[in-house]
Formats: sequence, structure tokens, C-alpha cells
Amino acid sequence: MTIFLVVVVVILLLGLRVVQQYQKGVVFLFGRIVGLRGPGLTWIVPLFQSMRNVDLRTVTLPVPPQKIITKDNVSVDISAVSYYHIVDPVKSIVAIQDVREAIDQIAQTSLRNVVGKFQLDEILSERETINAEITKILDAFTEQWGVVVSAVEIKDIQLPEDMQRAIAKQAEAEREKRAKIISAEGEFMSAQKLADTADIMMDHPIALQLRNLQTLTEIATEKNSTIIFPAQLMGTLTDIQNFLRQDAAGAKRPE
Repeated sequence: MTIFLVVVVVILLLGLRVVQQYQKGVVFLFGRIVGLRGPGLTWIVPLFQSMRNVDLRTVTLPVPPQKIITKDNVSVDISAVSYYHIVDPVKSIVAIQDVREAIDQIAQTSLRNVVGKFQLDEILSERETINAEITKILDAFTEQWGVVVSAVEIKDIQLPEDMQRAIAKQAEAEREKRAKIISAEGEFMSAQKLADTADIMMDHPIALQLRNLQTLTEIATEKNSTIIFPAQLMGTLTDIQNFLRQDAAGAKRPE
């Protein structure tokens, strides 16, 4: 009786299994799947049954750098990272031998094929489009394995040194172009304002004289300054002097 109890206890202990919260247990009976076990402590029949735990968490899979020739014949090294998770534990075991290795190989191939369709400028500016296309291709492959690829992101783009210098020159030229355009727009607006001011002064000559006097006032605040009178102001001063002479001559005439 004691031996029987010991055998029963040993069988019970050998059949105990623990399934983590993030796992599903796939139970096999003589090589055939007979059920799934949820998280917690579970028991299977020793020797006759076996159980394989499947991780349902999202897996981060780095894609090593791939040397790719773009559509405009530029050689670049591009690395990426893919994210996937298993949604059907049975398919992930039965339909594919190694899910991680399969996704890794398909991700590398898809990255080369998709990026090779784009020019360098498009690769640098349209990463989201490329990521979405690679994700769509991977998801189509992995659906039959019970796996969902949630995202693929291009992580790094390494360009040849000569191409980096060319891009830097292009960016510098673009900034200079924008600076010249902004400067020209400023000159144009300034010229418009000056033209408007000139029109106003033509209608009101006294405004020009007042502006000249204001300029002289500003210059006079500086010491050791040489003042050059504008021609318009000199003509005004001459007219004033002539007027004063005529007035003085009229005052000296005998009555």
C-alpha cells in the first residue's frame, strides 16, 4: 500500500506543469494536440501527454543591416526592427518549425525588395510608406502561422561618405536659396514702402524739409561729426537768405 501511494504521488508530481500569465500551454497526447491550458498550475498525464508553452507577448526582432541598391543606383545599408506576437498557439507550433527564424528571414528579404523600389530621396522622406508596405508583406506571410506582425520600423540608414557630402551640399544650397528669397522679399517690401513715402512727400513738400531737419537733429547729437546738407535743404536756405536780403534792402530805402 505504501509503494502504491508513493507511485501515485510521483505520478502526480511528474504531471504538474506551470503556465505563466503570458503563455498558453499546448497539450499533446501521443503527438496529437488535444487541448490548450491557461495560466496557472495544471496537470497532464505523465508519459502519455506532453505540453509546450507558447509565449504570447510581443517580440522585438532586430533586422540586421542590409546592403541595398536603391532605384537610382545608390548603395545604402539599412537596418530595421519588427514587432510581432502569436495569436494562435496551435498554428505557431504546427504550421512552422521556428517562428522567430522565419520572420527574421522574411523581414530581411522584404526589406531589400521594398527599399530597392524607391529612390534615395524617397527612402529618406517616406519611411512611413516603406514601413507600412513591409509590414503588409510580412503580415500576409505570417497569418497562416498564427502570428500578427504589428509593425516594422526602419531604424538606421547608413550612406556612403561621398553621398553624405553631396546631401550636405544640397541642404546648404537649399538654405542659401531660402535666405536669398527672404532677403529679396524684404528688399521688395522696403522698396514699396519707400515708393509710398516718396509719393507722400511729392504731395507735401514740407514733409521732406521736416525730414531733413529731423536728420540734422539726429546727426547733431554726435560729437566731431561732419554734416553734409542735402541739396534740397541748401536750396531752401538760399531762398531764405535771398528773402532776407531783399527785406533788408527795402528797409534802407529813403521814404
